[in-house]
This record gives sequence, structure tokens and C-alpha cells, in this order.
Amino acid sequence: MIAARQMAVGARICRLAALSLAAASGLALSGCRVGPTYLRPAVPTAPAFKEAPPENFKSEEGWKPAQPSDAQLKGDWWTLFNDPQLNTLEAQIDPANQTLQEAEANFRAARAAVRFNRASEAPTIGAAPSVGAIRDSNHQPYLNVSGANPGQGDFSLPFDFDYEIDLWGRVRRTVAQAREEAQASAADLETSRLSLHAELAVDYFNLRSADAQIKLLDDTVKAFQSALQLTEDRYNGGASPLSDVTQARTQLQAVEVQATDVNIQRAAYEHAIAVLIGEPPAVLTLPPDPITVAAPIIPTIPGMLPSQLLERRPDIASYERSMAAANEQIGIAQAAYYPTLSLSAIAGFTGTSAVNWFSWPSHFFAVGPTFSQTLFDHGRRRATSDIAIAQYDGNVAAYRQTRSPHFSRLRTT
Repeated sequence: MIAARQMAVGARICRLAALSLAAASGLALSGCRVGPTYLRPAVPTAPAFKEAPPENFKSEEGWKPAQPSDAQLKGDWWTLFNDPQLNTLEAQIDPANQTLQEAEANFRAARAAVRFNRASEAPTIGAAPSVGAIRDSNHQPYLNVSGANPGQGDFSLPFDFDYEIDLWGRVRRTVAQAREEAQASAADLETSRLSLHAELAVDYFNLRSADAQIKLLDDTVKAFQSALQLTEDRYNGGASPLSDVTQARTQLQAVEVQATDVNIQRAAYEHAIAVLIGEPPAVLTLPPDPITVAAPIIPTIPGMLPSQLLERRPDIASYERSMAAANEQIGIAQAAYYPTLSLSAIAGFTGTSAVNWFSWPSHFFAVGPTFSQTLFDHGRRRATSDIAIAQYDGNVAAYRQTRSPHFSRLRTT
């Protein structure tokens, strides 16, 4: 009989827990979402390409609204220059550049923040076992000595259950905000990667251009040295005045100074390349290799920049995702005006000794919902909501400012 009664009590406890979880799940699924629904803000579009001849673009044929394509692979575009040294340097940016490593770490942190916030969609369960003993002193004030006890043991194994029921969409909006911030961080990472690769290519070709200038100036110095020697010989023979010698010497010194300046510029470009590939400037040495007409092969660039290249800009995608995240923050701030419903439960075993710790009479449980509502905060929630709205407006302005000059209506052919 006792065993049957214990089984019945256990079954009732299981049914109560199941009903509580089902009710919490139903409330979470049926909960509404306060705050604005995100819609991408409109950007003014141009009716036609202003700089094109009127006779070429008289209609809408060949035009389409811009569609961001930042997720498309950009590829190793620097290989178009057919320069082995440039290809070798570009390959060292991704694993070694510290700025790119910082952007990549920020992206990993943003992606982990999505998992962190998503954990709030599920209940939190914990355990806190403890063993202790308590004995009252016989000499404490106002103690009835006849009622004193030699002490008692406490063996406890509680399990805690906490779950916030997402009635107003605060948890869901927090997860959505973290997801959009992670997407913005991914776009920032791609922007950093493109910028660093482009900066390396610019510095490299500036360095090779300096090599060509140095070669030209070295040849010029040799020619001016010969001219100065000839002018001095003519002056010593009485065929030229002293002013010719002074002029020839001045020309030679001016070219020598110019060659020194170009060598300093070349060293600066070499040091910049070293920093970009994560090397100390004193370690990297690039031998002189003046640019010639045949090498590297200059890729053909069309007269009009293809619209597809503008659509791939990751910085615009980053602004748009930041704007979506700011919109979610408005909903999170507005959810603070509504009460919070949480479901808490605790169950476990507690006994006076290890012998009766896990016996059925030692079990206990408590379960129930909790409503909490802030009644007065002296304008804190309103200020938080105003901050979220202002930040959203700022993100919209940044998005429109970045997108408007480039993304209006692009010609497809």
C-alpha cells in the first residue's frame, strides 16, 4: 500500500511538471511581439543615368533596382595582374594580419552571442547538493537547556528549474538582434579583408613604381655626372664660362636629392607591406624590380564600372544589418513596459542522515509561476526606448548616406 501510494504521488508530480511545461510552451508560442516590425527603409532612386547621352537611355529598358550581393565570392582578384611576388604577399594577409585577426575575433564573439541569447529560449536547470551539520550551544542566551538537542544533520539534493515565458517577444527579439549583429560583423570582416588586400596591392605597385623612378633617376645622375665632367673640362680649357659649370652641378645635385626622396618613399611602402602581412619592417626586404610595360600584365578595365561590383559592397550590407538590429532593440526596450512571467520549480531530496537521504519520504517539491512588473522607475524605461529609437534613426541615416550614391538604379547591360 505504501509503495502504491508513493507511486501515485510520484505520478501526480510528473503530471504537474508536464502540465506546467506544456502551459509554458503554449504561452511562449502564443506570446505576441511588441515593437515595430522591421522593413528596409526606402532610398530615393534616380529615374535615369544622368551622365549618359540622352539618346542612349531614353527608357527604363536595361535598368533594375539594385540588389545587394555581398555574399558572393570575390575571388583572388589580384591574380589578374600576373605578378608572382604580389600573389605571394597577398596570400600572407589572411593568416598573419592583426587587423584582420581582430575583425575575425569580433565576428566569432558576435556569433557566440547568438548562442548565448538563444539559451534564454530554454529553461535553466541546476543542482546544488549540500551536506551540513548544525548544533546549538548550551550556553547561548535565553536557551531552554531541557529542550536543547545535540545537533542535527542536513543532507540535501535540490534541483532548480527557472524559465522566463516570452510573452512579449523580448527573448525572441534579443536572439534576432544578436543574429543580425553577427551578420553585420561578418560584413565588417569582409570589408576589412577587401580593404587590406586592396591596400597591399596599392602599396606594392607604388613600390614598383618607385623602383622604376629610382632606375630612371640613377641613369639621369650618371648622365648629369658625365655632363658636369664635360662642362668642367670645357671650363678648364677656356671654352665655357664658370656659370655653365655651376648650372651643371646644380642640376646634378637636384636629381640626387630627388633620388634620395624616392628611396625614402620606397622604404615607407616596403614597411607598410611588412605591417600588412604581419612581419616586422626590419625583416622584410623586397629586391628592386622596376615595372615594365610587359610585366605585370594590366587587366582590361571597362569604361563603365559594372553594377554588379557595387552590389557586392559588404559595408552597405553591414549598415543594413546594423539597422535591423537597432529595430529589434526598440522592441526589447518597449517590452520592458509589460510584466514578466517566469515559471520556477524546485524538487529533490533532503534528509537528516545519509541513511534516509534518498528514501521517498525525504522528497520535496515546489512549483509555480511568478509575475513581476515595474511600477515606477522615474522615466528609465522611456529613456531606454528613446535611446533605442534615436540609435535606429542614426543607423537609417548612415545606411541611406552610404547606399544612396551607389544603389539607386543600375544598368544591367
